[in-house]
Amino acid sequence: MATIDIDLYSDTQTRPTAAMRDAMASAPVGDEQRGEDPTTNRLCEMVADMLGKEAAVFMPSGTMCNQIAILVHCRPGDEIVADRTAHIINSEGGGPAVFAGVMLKPVDGVRGIFTAEQAQEAIRRARRHAPRTRMIEIEQTANSGGGSIWPLETIRSVGAVAKEHGLIFHMDGARLLNAVVASGVPARDFAEPFDSLWLDLSKGLGCPVGAVLAGSADFIEQAWQWKQRMGGAMRQSGSIAAAGVHALEHHVDRMAEDHENAQFFAEAIANLPGIRVEPDRIETNMVFFDVSQTGLTAAELHQRLLDRGVRIGENDQYRMRVVTHLDVTRDQIAKAAEAVREVVLEASHAA
Repeated sequence: MATIDIDLYSDTQTRPTAAMRDAMASAPVGDEQRGEDPTTNRLCEMVADMLGKEAAVFMPSGTMCNQIAILVHCRPGDEIVADRTAHIINSEGGGPAVFAGVMLKPVDGVRGIFTAEQAQEAIRRARRHAPRTRMIEIEQTANSGGGSIWPLETIRSVGAVAKEHGLIFHMDGARLLNAVVASGVPARDFAEPFDSLWLDLSKGLGCPVGAVLAGSADFIEQAWQWKQRMGGAMRQSGSIAAAGVHALEHHVDRMAEDHENAQFFAEAIANLPGIRVEPDRIETNMVFFDVSQTGLTAAELHQRLLDRGVRIGENDQYRMRVVTHLDVTRDQIAKAAEAVREVVLEASHAA
């Protein structure tokens, strides 16, 4: 197995800092299921306040947040409108169908972002032969869109469509704070139109595990019951919730460094033969690039980079994804870009 010195596969590869580990080790704890874990309670209060919602609940993962939100809001046979690239469609193992028995209606947005007009067109006319449109879902930032940021006005216009039709509006907020840092829009403003949303802790915030789902008090009460049913309830969860508290206090503003590093990497490889960076403008901490003209597939480039101690994700046959995070320095970003240059030039000389 290759030794990985520079890991740009995902921001989920982050490891707790020494200060975060100290916070975890010293956290006061209690029984989460009885509401007696003070650190978990503090984390949930912090997130609820940040997002302007009545309540929040700590979950093991963002995927569980999405699935439980769907279970609370929807009934079997309902339909959810989401972008074609959405995580709930492509990366949650068919969970909406398995757990809630719902259908997903994909919309062809641009870089993972669709318009209010597209949302309007996707809503089905009520009739007994068709599924009932029940929810509109967005992903902030849009992962497969290249870490693109949903503009606040677009969110508000899509939310207005949802409200007009009596639909639930839900946000997959896996990288919401990346959008906050890059755009300067407060999290509460992004969150305001949504009935439910969640914040991931294990990506740019650098925690080892966890996410926090927020919404109305009634919604969270129902989410707690589904958390119990799905085996997500914990006991002394303050040991891991403390990582989230520490991250919210110390790791948010530093995400700007990740965005700068992503831009630096994109500029470093943009003029290499056969490489096409997409899009031209890097908004947050992701860089997608096409290698189809290098003479290599993404899998081949991936392996040759691994031989140099660099790991970059394969998105499909010719598309690769770099995700910057707190465990990768600017110097390491430069070394990773140099490794890509070496591999691409070797391939061009061999052709």
